[in-house]
Amino acid sequence: MGDSDSQFYSVQVGDSTFTVLKRYQQLRTIGSGAQGIVCSALDTVLGLHVAVKKLSRPFQNQTHAKRAYRELVLLKCVDHKNIISLLNVFTPQKSLEEFQDLYLVMELMDASLCQVIHMDLDHERMSYLLYQILCGIRHLHSAGIIHRDLKPSNIVVKSDCTLKILDFGLARTACTNFMMTPYVVTRYYRAPEVILGMKYKEMVMDLWSVGCIMAEMILRKILFPGRDYIDQWNKVIEVLGTPSLEFMNRLMETVRNYVMNKPHYPGVNFEELFPDWVFPSDTEHDKLKTSQARDLLSKMLVIDPERRISVEEALNHPYIHVWYDPTEADAPPPQISDKQLEEREHTIEQWKGTLKAHSALISNAAVNSSTTASQSSSINDISSMSTEQTLASDTDSSSIDALTGTLEDCQ
Repeated sequence: MGDSDSQFYSVQVGDSTFTVLKRYQQLRTIGSGAQGIVCSALDTVLGLHVAVKKLSRPFQNQTHAKRAYRELVLLKCVDHKNIISLLNVFTPQKSLEEFQDLYLVMELMDASLCQVIHMDLDHERMSYLLYQILCGIRHLHSAGIIHRDLKPSNIVVKSDCTLKILDFGLARTACTNFMMTPYVVTRYYRAPEVILGMKYKEMVMDLWSVGCIMAEMILRKILFPGRDYIDQWNKVIEVLGTPSLEFMNRLMETVRNYVMNKPHYPGVNFEELFPDWVFPSDTEHDKLKTSQARDLLSKMLVIDPERRISVEEALNHPYIHVWYDPTEADAPPPQISDKQLEEREHTIEQWKGTLKAHSALISNAAVNSSTTASQSSSINDISSMSTEQTLASDTDSSSIDALTGTLEDCQ
């Protein structure tokens, strides 16, 4: 066994085998999805608990490889308090021929927004959580990046109300009139332009997802629970009404014919859709009121993307602007080194080489800039050596109770 091999050990985690650096101990499954399995672990070098994500079959096909590269690049380049931090990247395989597994080490949070949605949130906490989501999105949009997969399980929080956005495997840079593909974004949070496969150059599709998330926080149930993309569209128009002829004329002919042949729906009034009793009680603050929350919802949940509120406008909405801090909302945009990274087409072997080379560059930068690099670091260990502890930890009933209690005290 070589020196590099001796730095790794294997452990069975559910149905998957994790082969990780020995610095990561006490692995415990905390989540899984289409893009990977996540464990909590103790980083014995930094002395903190972290999240270790094993990407799911990154080289199964070109699409998986492209997503792995995209997530690595964006996590490396983005530095914002409301975006999850990448602490380390490693692979146990030494050669390009063996290269099959990629592990990302990130901050560990206390819970996902899925759990928080079911808590008894008042206007202050709801508004502050939404503000942080919008700050994170604003930071991405400032670099021309659309997340494309915003949903409660991709947003994590700590007990002090700190919120971070994660999972960038579907994120991409915006280019003029790109085609919206229906497979992006979990169905319930898909914007109409995605459902209908529209060509559109603006970045407001993420705002639709935020509107769906906000509605879920208020109603404590999914607003548009479609069974498939056709049923999803039906759910949208039954609630929001049939879109204008102007909107339909921008659709592709086959889609336009389908949409125009649907029954006409007048839509549900927002006061009826979101009655006063589903909201928290009004506060003494003149901006954190039910009427303002409902108004923000009405501006995000707009079928026509040309009429939907932008992230900048949402941050300046009275319900959100009470928290406005220029250092958070207007942070300098991330410097993305490969603006067209998702447009590149490579073979699997080429993607392997690109990912391996990119990882080596990160490794060299980390070693050159860190004064606390561990003696156990290797070419396979790509660590930023961050000491900030913060994906969501295992949330059993006791931890949820603790999180709820602490959220009540967060400022």
